[in-house]
Amino acid sequence: MPPIQIGRGIMPKKATADDAQIIMRLYDLRREAEMRKARQWYAGWWPRNADDVLQVLNAFGTPENAWFRQVNGYWDMAASFVLHGAVNEELFWDSSGEMWFVLSKLQPFLKEVRQKANIPQGFTRVEKVATGTKNGRERLQMMLKRAEARRAPAAKA
Repeated sequence: MPPIQIGRGIMPKKATADDAQIIMRLYDLRREAEMRKARQWYAGWWPRNADDVLQVLNAFGTPENAWFRQVNGYWDMAASFVLHGAVNEELFWDSSGEMWFVLSKLQPFLKEVRQKANIPQGFTRVEKVATGTKNGRERLQMMLKRAEARRAPAAKA
C-alpha cells in the first residue's frame, strides 16, 4: 500500500507489531506506582490561570511539582516518539486520549506560562501532536470545553 499523509509526515498506513509494543510499554509506564499518584493528582488539579500553573511549576521540592513534571514529561516524551516517526501516529492517537486531557488543562495558559517561566519550547511537542490534524484540533476543543466546565466548580472548592 502507498503511504498516506498523517499529521506532520508520511507514515505507513498500517501500524506494525513494533508500534503496538511501544504503545503497550507506554501504557505500562502509566501504571507505575508513582506515575499513578502523579496522574491522580493531575486529574484533580484544575488551574484557573497561568499563575496557578506557575505556582506548581516553581514549587521545587514539592510532590505537586514532581507530579506536574512527571506527567508533562511523560506526554512530552511520548509525543516526541510520534514526531520522530518512532511510533505510528494513528495508533498513538487512538490509544492516548489522556494527552488531550492533560493539554486541555494547560493550553489556555501556555503562551503566558512559556513567557513568564522563560520556557519557549515548553509543551510544544504535545501541542504539535495534539493539533497536527483537524481531528486532533476538534478533540482538543471538546476537551477544552470539558475542562472549562470542571474549572468553575473546582475554583469554588
